[in-house]
Amino acid sequence: MTVRLDSSVTDRLPGLSLGILHYTDVAVADSPKMLQGRINYFVEKLRLDYELSRLTDVEGIAEWRSCFKQLGIDPSRYRPSSEALLRRLLQGNPFFWINSAVDVNNFFSVLYALPCGIYDQDKLDGDVLCRIGQADDRYEGLNGREVHMEGKLLLSDATSAFGSPIVDSTRSCVTEASRNLMQVIFFHEQLPAAKKDEILGSVGRMFTEINGGNLEQSYIASAPALR
Repeated sequence: MTVRLDSSVTDRLPGLSLGILHYTDVAVADSPKMLQGRINYFVEKLRLDYELSRLTDVEGIAEWRSCFKQLGIDPSRYRPSSEALLRRLLQGNPFFWINSAVDVNNFFSVLYALPCGIYDQDKLDGDVLCRIGQADDRYEGLNGREVHMEGKLLLSDATSAFGSPIVDSTRSCVTEASRNLMQVIFFHEQLPAAKKDEILGSVGRMFTEINGGNLEQSYIASAPALR
């Protein structure tokens, strides 16, 4: 399976890149107490360090809002998933536990303020394209609503759109039966290459420590990253 960026995205965001992590033979289950403790500690520290009114002080939030604006997406109406997660936590809501794969994914999305998606690769059909949505792009979202993706940044396979830095689809969701996964980290244009390396390394190590399996990772970019 290959992943690539479409010109509908790169023409407007030439410095956008994706971190791609492929996991095989993983064992997804309830998150272990160790992970739950680490995430709960981080959430409490986050609430001490930031107020909801200062959310844009979090590195990555303003940058992704700017990316959305450059793509013609209103970031106040359609928030990057990382911002939506952070807002929910700073409003006092608990971390929403799903399973050991999704929980790790969401933890890193909040930690680095970057949209991250985790997908059951066996539910995907062929290669993956990151592009701007068309009029017929819609799917049942994990938020329980049918989402219309026209004009929005998304991921699609040979069948249809299945993911986005806004909300992902139920079609590609990861369950405890999932064994082969693809994780996508959406890197904004201002992120230096060294930081991307650090993030990919941290995510891959922790994910396989928790879920086991084998890992292959790569970058997808249309332009050289800043160093």
